[in-house]
Amino acid sequence: MLARPIPPDCLRRRENSFGRCLWFCIAEQLGHTETNRQTDRMSSTGSRGTSAKTNMGSPQSALSVISLNVGGHIYSTALGTLLKYPKSKLAEMFSGQSRPKMDSEGRYFIDRDGTHFKYVLDFLRGQEPPPSLAEVVYQEALYYGIEPLVKLLEDSPKIFGEMVGRRQFLARVPNYQENIEVMVRVARAEAVASRQSTVTVCVVRNEEDAVKCHEAVNGLDMDKESVVRFGPWKASPSISDLLYCIKLDIESKGYSATYRPHEIGKGFLVRPCEFLYKFTFTWW
Repeated sequence: MLARPIPPDCLRRRENSFGRCLWFCIAEQLGHTETNRQTDRMSSTGSRGTSAKTNMGSPQSALSVISLNVGGHIYSTALGTLLKYPKSKLAEMFSGQSRPKMDSEGRYFIDRDGTHFKYVLDFLRGQEPPPSLAEVVYQEALYYGIEPLVKLLEDSPKIFGEMVGRRQFLARVPNYQENIEVMVRVARAEAVASRQSTVTVCVVRNEEDAVKCHEAVNGLDMDKESVVRFGPWKASPSISDLLYCIKLDIESKGYSATYRPHEIGKGFLVRPCEFLYKFTFTWW
């Protein structure tokens, strides 16, 4: 049986239908490919952005210039400078884990006196602080947790002498810090309507001296309870060394103080009383 020929009109309709289907398939495939490309680009960009935000220590971000407002003092430095010692408190502020607040000008704000922050930055840039400022820079190094700077300053003569010499000595004087506070309280109580107030101090090096001092205090015409006693102690520094330390620590609290031996007797019979000293606080 012979196949019937297909009319030309039917052939044209079939060709046109097949062409439209083929065109739609190609267009759909092209659109799908472009969509995938756009998605890939967005994913790649997002990954790079996330990496730049979280990797504060990368070579690119380390070169970023940071503006700082430290208690009203303005500084500028590279991010890498602040991150030089990763275990320091200063590095933690800018490591991405936590950040300081921002001021109204968009600078990072650290709520601390920034007078000597300059020397912290100088050290991070490779320059040692001046010896004359060792004590104040040492406090900054402790606050920002920069251990290499702390160790450097602890080896300086001034801080070494304070920590290894004076503090070790005072640690062997019983109740030293408590007695300093008692002296301040007594002086303030005596300051009413006065330009100066005095505090009597008994300083003894050993138990034998303590007995003599007790006898001397009992012979005084004054309130025995107001006498502040220091000692005895087991260390080489002398009584004059301890008196100097007492004056130094009182003045470190902002008071003006002088001392002299306590005198007993009258007229030509006046003489210094062994073990007893008068500290004079001047208020105005």
